[in-house]
Amino acid sequence: MVGKDNFEYTESPIPEPADGEVLVRNLFLSFDPTQRGWMEDRESYLPPVNIGEPMRAGSIGQVVESKNSDFEVGDLVQTTGGWQDFIISAPGVGAMGLTKIPDGVPPELMMSALGVTGLTAYFGLLDLGDPKPGETVLVSGAAGATGSVAGQIAKIKGCRVVGIAGGQDKCNWLKGELSFDEVIDYKSEEVDKKIAEYCPDKVDVFFDNVGGDILEAALNHINMKARVVLCGGISGYNATEPQPGPSNIMNLVIMRARMEGFIVIDYMSRASEAVQELMGWVQSGQLQYQVDVQEGFENIPDTLNRLFTGQNRGKQLLKIADPN
Repeated sequence: MVGKDNFEYTESPIPEPADGEVLVRNLFLSFDPTQRGWMEDRESYLPPVNIGEPMRAGSIGQVVESKNSDFEVGDLVQTTGGWQDFIISAPGVGAMGLTKIPDGVPPELMMSALGVTGLTAYFGLLDLGDPKPGETVLVSGAAGATGSVAGQIAKIKGCRVVGIAGGQDKCNWLKGELSFDEVIDYKSEEVDKKIAEYCPDKVDVFFDNVGGDILEAALNHINMKARVVLCGGISGYNATEPQPGPSNIMNLVIMRARMEGFIVIDYMSRASEAVQELMGWVQSGQLQYQVDVQEGFENIPDTLNRLFTGQNRGKQLLKIADPN
């Protein structure tokens, strides 16, 4: 686990934007399990964050100075910046670039169901999982920002949905408010046995955010031609030793199933397609979202660790300023 001792608070002059750039004051910071991976010195889909650099993070902010004709002072924007009060950004810079927030869309919605986590759920489930009406979809990390959206999309597509989450409150929320058909509490129930009970026709699509023992349990119950979508593996992000792989990987061969990993940045050229459909589901009431908003710049490290202690429900955000 990382903590406050791994980070240093520093102050420096506010930078000046160059031609084509804008200066943004951050209002909300996004917290995602993948940030833990960015701290590892290894090859990945994005370069690691080097020692001494601001920690990378998605954010929503307000333009306070602009040298780009497409952005005016006061515009609310979304970008990939860092754990800092002010950032320089421009369209096409970073994994997400710089985009305006549509009028009337709350920042919390833009960073959850319509943000990277919503897009991850959308493309991971629909493109890789390819769920069919009547199929059984199993989702781990189901009360998280991505898992909760993936499960709801599966319900919209006519599937039977079983979630795996930690704690009775999260399980009640998934079943009572999000209409999951069944929910397994991994903290108090034996996951392998409950999957067998709640998925009598086996699992056609497994959307995995957890890895480890949960992945192994799910592989015991995959159907013929099942699709296993590897979105994340939060169970091993803070491990001090390499984690063993599933011992039952041959089930993929026996059941002629497919297991595939993905990263949402490969789908950003299609982001508008997903946002349009996600927004329609939100407006119709078919898709709900939940955000956990902490406050205060000084609480950044503790807010990150809420993801790994199971304290958050839905999308984890931190508010550090109000818009003018």
